Amino acid sequence: MTDDSQPLSAPDALVALMIATSVSDERIRTAELVTIERIVNHLPVFGTYDADHIRAMASLVFDLFEEEDGLDALFGLVKGALPEHLYETAYALCCDVAAADGRLTEEELRMLQEMRHQLDVSRLHAAAIERGARARHLTI
Repeated sequence: MTDDSQPLSAPDALVALMIATSVSDERIRTAELVTIERIVNHLPVFGTYDADHIRAMASLVFDLFEEEDGLDALFGLVKGALPEHLYETAYALCCDVAAADGRLTEEELRMLQEMRHQLDVSRLHAAAIERGARARHLTI
């Protein structure tokens, strides 16, 4: 987890946001968890990341979401850990998690909207990222 001596790493922040996206509708679907695991295991930004740390990030997100201002606290931690050049990456990963189960709930859409705002992802860039996630997760 985190404390003053051990802040979130950039990969921790990405994982925390993906988990937050998954739990935003108060349901954690298997497809979303598998997507998070696949992302962590295959993308270069997680090249040196210890996948066992996902559990600690899940615990952190769950604890924060029990607090009244937990979402604001999460974004504060994320913005402190994540370089700006990875903000669009964060949004893209979260769009993939949200789309993984084939449907987007109102809560997930609100979470993504808040993420766009907090991470200052332009509407045009967000639309392109969303379209890519949709295309990757279509079924026959």
